[in-house]
Amino acid sequence: SHGDQQQLGYALAQMHKITTDQYGWHQNNIIGSTPQSNRAHSDWLTFWREERLLPQIKMLYDKGYKNQLQPLSDKLLNNLDSILAGHNPPASLLHGDLWSGNYAFDEQGRPVIFDPALYYGDREADLAMTELFGGFSQDFYQAYNEAWPLAYDYNHRKTLYNLYHILNHANLFGTSYLNQAISMMKKLC
Repeated sequence: SHGDQQQLGYALAQMHKITTDQYGWHQNNIIGSTPQSNRAHSDWLTFWREERLLPQIKMLYDKGYKNQLQPLSDKLLNNLDSILAGHNPPASLLHGDLWSGNYAFDEQGRPVIFDPALYYGDREADLAMTELFGGFSQDFYQAYNEAWPLAYDYNHRKTLYNLYHILNHANLFGTSYLNQAISMMKKLC
C-alpha cells in the first residue's frame, strides 16, 4: 500500500537516536543469507574493519579471488585510518539492511521496516544503503535531515559503507558485484 516517505525518514531518524556505548549487537545475525559478526567494539574504525570488511573479504579469498583482491583490499584496510579519521559517530540502532525491499506501509499508510540485520553503528551506514539501490524519495531524505542532519562529509564515507553490501553481494551472487567492489576499492584508495 502507498504511504508517506516523510514519515519513514522521520521514523528512521528517531530509531537512530536510540544509542548505546559500543558498536555491535548482543548476538551475531545474518545479512541476506551471510553470517554477520557483531562482536562489540568501542572504536568504530575497528568494528567496521574487523566485523564488516574483513569477514567479507576473507570469504571472497576462500572463493578463489585472493589474487584479484589482496593488493587492493590490503591498501584499503591500511587506508581506513584516513577515510574515517576523527569520525567517532554515536552507536545508533541500525536496521543494517535497509533497501527498498525491506520497507512497506501498513493499511493506514504508516511506514514499517522489516528483515533487519540489526546492530549498533554509524547511522550513515543505513542512509548509505538507501542510496545504493534506490527506492527512497527526496521527501524521505529531507525529513530525515530535518530530524537529525547528516554531517557535511557524509558523502566521503558513503562508498566505504556501501562497499560492505557490494562485497556481500559478490559473495552471494558472484562476479558482476566483484567488479563493482573492485572499482569501489580503487575509488577509496
